[in-house]
Amino acid sequence: MFGTVVVGVGIAGSVRIRDLLNPLASSPAEHLKLMGFVSRRPLHDVQHANQIGLQEALDNKEVHAAVISTDNRNHEESIRMFLEAGKHVLVEYPMALSAKAAHQLWEMADQKGKVLHVEHIELLTEEYKQLKKEVEGKELVKGTLHFTGGPLDEERSGFPAFSGIARLTWLVDLFGDLTVASAVREEQKEKNYSRMTVQFQTANKRPLTWIEERAPGMKRDKTINFCFKSGCLESLPEAPRAAVGLFMQDLILFAKKLLGQVSKDELAAEKRRILQCLELAGEIQAHCEQTPKIYS
Repeated sequence: MFGTVVVGVGIAGSVRIRDLLNPLASSPAEHLKLMGFVSRRPLHDVQHANQIGLQEALDNKEVHAAVISTDNRNHEESIRMFLEAGKHVLVEYPMALSAKAAHQLWEMADQKGKVLHVEHIELLTEEYKQLKKEVEGKELVKGTLHFTGGPLDEERSGFPAFSGIARLTWLVDLFGDLTVASAVREEQKEKNYSRMTVQFQTANKRPLTWIEERAPGMKRDKTINFCFKSGCLESLPEAPRAAVGLFMQDLILFAKKLLGQVSKDELAAEKRRILQCLELAGEIQAHCEQTPKIYS
């Protein structure tokens, strides 16, 4: 059994506690045992799980792994602390707010011989799996992915290219290596409105656009328009709801890694994709900060 603590008890952290207390029967997740949770707030117990101090979690030899569900800005520090203490780590995306930090953390995990797993549940949705099947083997001519949602506190979540890395991950996973051609950001601070527009080129020099748009009351939604030589895909495919929840699927994948059930090739490909997306996010942020902001 791998004694596990959850760090951070927001929405994701609460789901992690629930899933650790009720693992899918006969799945690798049954090898994870919840030892408690860590929170800056005094909560005492959540879903009958006990609150423990951060230092206790780091020092306890019966704690083998940590699930990091804190604000994005705290991910890097939390990963570093638990790796230094000799614990395996599962962290919600993005693992860090710079590619340099991510490289350092992965080097530390390798040196310590510990699993560092980054959650990317957007790749586990039935909707995405169906989309990937429909895109596979087709030659892209041009494409757009447009995300809308409510505003985020950037002090906690980071620059939009990092907080929105799930969409960037879709594009890299679907279309391979991407190059940033341009990136601009429009803001209306008095309305708490933000729109980031990124132009990519694929390895075949095809244009691909990513728009991340947020404002109060804006519906959380994704729209696509991917045009191929064989025709255009203008809406996300209908897909049935998965029988197993996304966070449980992710927990099972983490447990498989702890048990040595994931191949080295799969681990290397996943690591490459995660670092590639973080490098692109950093480039996008640099482009937006070099380009004068548009205030409309």
